[in-house]
Amino acid sequence: MGNKVHVNQGDTVYVLTGKDAGKRGKVLKVFPDKSRVIVEKVNIVKKHRKAKQTVPGGIIDQEAAIHSSNVMLICDKCKTPTKVGKLIMENGEKARLCKKCEEVMDIIKKAKE
Repeated sequence: MGNKVHVNQGDTVYVLTGKDAGKRGKVLKVFPDKSRVIVEKVNIVKKHRKAKQTVPGGIIDQEAAIHSSNVMLICDKCKTPTKVGKLIMENGEKARLCKKCEEVMDIIKKAKE
């Protein structure tokens, strides 16, 4: 069984630690097996790219992965970084819950019966 990550692709997150602490960005990609996420405009690194027929070579800037424990989900309703709770609704669906305002953020999937 793989690791679980508390954020999904497309979520807005707040960076807690590292050189980009305090920044907010959108999650571009999630790697649950490594517990890492790539956040837009966070942890920018230089990459040396070799020239090919279609792409010129040079030094490019791109986002690198950071550990998922270094980011905190931002609630859409209260607009603050918050912890995430799980909730099983009456119809059997699972949902993510904001721990600060106690509002349902989104529905995850149907729970197994």
